[in-house]
Amino acid sequence: MSVSKKILDYLKKKKYKFEIIEHKTTYTAFDTARTTQKLEKKIRPEEFIKTLIVKADKDYFLALVPASRKLDKNKLRKVVNTVRKKNKEKLYKSINLAKEAWMKKNIIGKVGATPAFKELTGLEIYIDAVLAKQINIYVGSGEYEYSLKLPAKQYINNEAPIKGSFGVKK
Repeated sequence: MSVSKKILDYLKKKKYKFEIIEHKTTYTAFDTARTTQKLEKKIRPEEFIKTLIVKADKDYFLALVPASRKLDKNKLRKVVNTVRKKNKEKLYKSINLAKEAWMKKNIIGKVGATPAFKELTGLEIYIDAVLAKQINIYVGSGEYEYSLKLPAKQYINNEAPIKGSFGVKK
């Protein structure tokens, strides 16, 4: 199996310069980063996106952190609420990871390989500042055996994620 036609069509429509990276089956961004480093030594875990689907009160969005870091939910809530305050929206009280059952029902791709594209998921995107500074980033393709290499600047221009600092070292 390869990357879905829906994702490939989206990448072409948005004129992404992308490369499909085939690797052994992995279920986490960190494992994908480690596996891919064996293929290409120049790749760093900071370039691999861990796409997390987050539930804030009753709303959902994507939080992107480097594979080498973990999500600090309190920091993310502060970033999100800063944006909401500017927009005069109700502030979120809690932030948690979405339930697997919800993801299977509502998100394209396999759980743990979520492609981080606003138009394909229908979700707002928050990106950790560490990822925004990279030259290239690697995102989930919806499959456990493939990742997508994209220019970070192009990703940020196309997807317009909201930047913040909410990833912490493991």
